[in-house]
Amino acid sequence: VEGSSGGGMVKLTLQGSGELKGVVVDEELLKPGEGEVLADLIVAAHADAKKKLDAAQAEAMKQVAGPLAGMPGFPKF
Repeated sequence: VEGSSGGGMVKLTLQGSGELKGVVVDEELLKPGEGEVLADLIVAAHADAKKKLDAAQAEAMKQVAGPLAGMPGFPKF
């Protein structure tokens, strides 16, 4: 999944395992003095991607569990 922040100035890609596979940074953020902003945007992009990954995994598990999802002894998705 891809997460982004700063209006798309930072984009990163996570695998299904949560492993970071790629980072794209707009060159405007590579100027001197932008380090703190860049760090914040990377953290925000990761949070965005993680949220999307968790939602995709929950949906996949819900489809696998079918009618059993939410029954006693089974996780709720």
